[in-house]
Amino acid sequence: MTETETSHPAANRPEARRQSAPPRPSRWKALVVGLLVVGLLGTAAWVLLGSRLLVVRHVEVTGTKLAPRDRVVAAAGIRLGGPMVRLGTGSVRARVEKLREVESARVERHWPGTVRIVVRERVPLVSVERAGRFYQLDRQGVVITDTPARPGRLPGLTATAPGPTDPSTLAALRVVDALPDRLDRRLAEVEAPTPESVTLRLAGGLTVVWGSAERSDEKLRLFDALERTAAGRSARTIDVSSPEVVTTR
Repeated sequence: MTETETSHPAANRPEARRQSAPPRPSRWKALVVGLLVVGLLGTAAWVLLGSRLLVVRHVEVTGTKLAPRDRVVAAAGIRLGGPMVRLGTGSVRARVEKLREVESARVERHWPGTVRIVVRERVPLVSVERAGRFYQLDRQGVVITDTPARPGRLPGLTATAPGPTDPSTLAALRVVDALPDRLDRRLAEVEAPTPESVTLRLAGGLTVVWGSAERSDEKLRLFDALERTAAGRSARTIDVSSPEVVTTR
């Protein structure tokens, strides 16, 4: 046995080579990577919150006919120059939807600096006269606007207490909302003393006793069929309130 073999008996063993520790990553490398990540996050936060790059510069409004754009913008309360990321779209939407002409609204961010408000306005169905003014109501009974003269395109509504909480008003509006255009264009007056006694008065003098808002599709088919008959053409009143027994007079 040689002197080298005697002094280093484990040097040539495979087990010793396998147990040698792998090189560790440099602590400096980890530190540099960490600083880079922090720097990137800080830059992103500055761009979003502190810089003038991504701030509100323009407010767009679409979908309005009844509500003036300026009123919508004023109701939205959006501060020009504020960070886009901090804009509370839900709060803006809620404020815009308080306008009586607005049924719903959607608020969108369009980067880098535009906020778009998409408005869905209420649609007037009938008008109600009160103290010399005519109030336009939508399908939910909400007053949209009022004018000193009756709107020629809308039928008048007669009910005990017109409004969004009155069952008779809501029944009449359900009936009117379900009418096809061909009949809606002929509608002059709607009377609803109770929710079960809605009556339609058409241009030309024909009266349609509709009853409740239930089974409106069936009542409409019966009315169309009867109006095509000789009895229907000569009638002044058609009663479809009970679809099982339709009468004319």
